[in-house]
Amino acid sequence: MVTVTAPIAAQPTLLADLAVEALHAEARLTPKPGLVDRRGSGAHADMTLAMLAASAEALRPAFAACAQAAASIPLGAALRARIGAVGRAGETRMVQATGGVNTHRGALWALGLLTAGAAARGGIEAIVGFAAELARLPDADAPAPDPRAHGRLARLRYGAAGAAGEARAGFPHVTDVALPALHNARAQGATEDQARLDALLALMTRVDDTCLLHRGGPAGLTAVQAGAAAVLAAGGTATGAGQAALAALDEHTARAGLSPGGSADLLAAALFLDALESMWSPCRP
Repeated sequence: MVTVTAPIAAQPTLLADLAVEALHAEARLTPKPGLVDRRGSGAHADMTLAMLAASAEALRPAFAACAQAAASIPLGAALRARIGAVGRAGETRMVQATGGVNTHRGALWALGLLTAGAAARGGIEAIVGFAAELARLPDADAPAPDPRAHGRLARLRYGAAGAAGEARAGFPHVTDVALPALHNARAQGATEDQARLDALLALMTRVDDTCLLHRGGPAGLTAVQAGAAAVLAAGGTATGAGQAALAALDEHTARAGLSPGGSADLLAAALFLDALESMWSPCRP
């Protein structure tokens, strides 16, 4: 893991650009089982690739504001309150841009925290540590949870950690699963899209995805986890056998209406951190 000593505090616009590009890159990545991509809407009948692009752009001011806040306010209750207010305003902009569709709520949470971390700290470990500390602080101004929110219902029913738990734990699936899978696939000669797909599949094997739990319950989650593991066991998306296994998983998610939306959000977070690593180590393989 790359270590640097200085945060990017003076560049909130740059951090917002990286966060938005991570969302665009995740959305464009194709083929993704159950997810919106260049082919179509996947299991999301209410979403399109153009909608995801508009949603990502609508969140740009929120990411810049999170970075600006963390660069100027010490870690503590005041910063948590400011980040919470920015996040709620960002979510309002998002649903205005999408006509009321929740496209990126989980990604806004993750990338908002990580842009704040990157503005305040240097190095991936320090960034995710800052984000985790910030996520664990209570937000006194937060409204009561929406009792109809799908992620909340899945967390309560099945005991999944969800986006909040992932952040409070320091994004372990991002740092310990997605980023190593991304780096390993590149080292094995995969194309960039293949490496990113392998990182997504690695997440899908490990994350108790609340989107999958909401749509398919534990059986749906288990089936998708097994299907993703089969792709990786066959050599990943750079191999013919892996591509055949991916096609089978794609067919299953389409037939069952299953979408690993939580894993997609974590992939975007991984791509954001990967972009930071690339800036710090531009000559890496």
